Amino acid sequence: MPSDRPIIVLDFGAQYAQLIARRIRERRVLSELVPHDMPVAEIAARNPVGIVLSGGPASVNEPGAPVLDPAIFELGIPVLGICYGMQAMAQALGGEVGGSGAGEFGKTELEVQTDAALFRGIPPAHSCWMSHNDSVTRLPDGFRATASTPGAPIAAMENLERRLHAVQFHPEVIHTPAGTDMLERFAYDVCGQDGTWTAQHVIDEQIARIRAQVGDQNVLCGLSGGVDSAVAALLVHRAVGDQLTCVFVDHGMLREGEAEQVVETFGSHYKVPLVHVQAQRRFLDLLAGVTDPEQKRKIIGETFIRVFEDESKRLEGVKFLVQGTLYSDVIESGSKTAAKIKSHHNVGGLPDDMDLELCEPLRLLFKDEVRQVGIELGMPERMVWRQPFPGPGLAIRIIGDVTEERLSILRHADAVLQEEIRAADWYRQLWQSFAVLPAIKSVGVMGDARTYDYPIIIRAVTSEDAMTADWARLPYDLLERISTRIINEVDGVNRVALDISSKPPGTIEWE
Repeated sequence: MPSDRPIIVLDFGAQYAQLIARRIRERRVLSELVPHDMPVAEIAARNPVGIVLSGGPASVNEPGAPVLDPAIFELGIPVLGICYGMQAMAQALGGEVGGSGAGEFGKTELEVQTDAALFRGIPPAHSCWMSHNDSVTRLPDGFRATASTPGAPIAAMENLERRLHAVQFHPEVIHTPAGTDMLERFAYDVCGQDGTWTAQHVIDEQIARIRAQVGDQNVLCGLSGGVDSAVAALLVHRAVGDQLTCVFVDHGMLREGEAEQVVETFGSHYKVPLVHVQAQRRFLDLLAGVTDPEQKRKIIGETFIRVFEDESKRLEGVKFLVQGTLYSDVIESGSKTAAKIKSHHNVGGLPDDMDLELCEPLRLLFKDEVRQVGIELGMPERMVWRQPFPGPGLAIRIIGDVTEERLSILRHADAVLQEEIRAADWYRQLWQSFAVLPAIKSVGVMGDARTYDYPIIIRAVTSEDAMTADWARLPYDLLERISTRIINEVDGVNRVALDISSKPPGTIEWE
């Protein structure tokens, strides 16, 4: 039977902490990211099959550095330390950590002991990615060194009897070519997993959890039409059938033709009970004059909940609200180990005094994993591969006050963009493509007359999971067609610009 027990990644503030969890999940093993200071009893309660100690920016020898609770090693389960995690492991078990002189940063030549648990089947000499000043200078009792680099004689270590392993380099990044194999060796050989955490397993697991949580109560699903809420709705519908009613709230900030498409897909194709709420005026009135993006998100998040609560009172026995919250939403909205980048309307934007209990079957999944679940559920391709669209909609793609005029301009410009992206066969190559309208104006010349109109900014990015993204190198002729059509066809626009920033330092959305 597939294991529901996770490999827990303790986050010590590493740039790549969530990437460790992703790499393990790519090997079809459940992995979860938690704060480094989660109490050991709480970690044990999650019944993990293994623990990974992430890297981090601090030195284990400096005051205030994150501390590893040595009780971790008394749980009797495998532990893998990475970079800072290796140093924290060594120090906690009686080894020594000191400065390594010049340090090592970037691509480094690595020699490994091929009989070591992590390195079986891996060439004895290859490259890895280093990023450290400190290193282990004396091994804890019971350990042996299993790898070395020019700047780190102890670049990896293991204690087979206690199933404790550590590496100074970063196996989770693509710059360590054999890194994924090393993480697989830890997950499969050391932790005893068999790679059966698949989309079908997620479906079976979540259906059981939904039934256990919901019981015989009725459920309301906040349906946006995007892949996240659609997959969540289908999962819940498969679990509890007619106990589910989907509520689609048109807040007036959707893209062109989107409301009609949602109603057609769920009301006609899936035959799921659907309530279509026209709430455009309610949202726009509350957003009038609001320019701060965090305030926009919180207003929209709370108003969604209030609309859902109003609708739940019209239905009988509704206790639960289903949302398509993803793991990336949770991480970006802030935790002990992740700075709050922005409040997602369905996480950080939720009010404290909600009447409904949340049911979030996708909360531990990334977008690509959700798409795999959608495929397994038989969703049509056009829905599975629909580009992400934020819950607050066009409100956070207008930089400034949200007005009906600006919504109309942006909606039209975005429709032109999407039409050209699809016609050029770029839609599936992109993570997201959309138009942004900053509430500023600039001078232009059209028909020998002066104009003073808005610019439209084109944003197109490639990504795997939205945690990082790169700007897409769209062909010049495609960009020219997009620009020409927007300026010629959209009243109120006289300039088109292209955003060529990556994430980080930017975010995908502008707000």
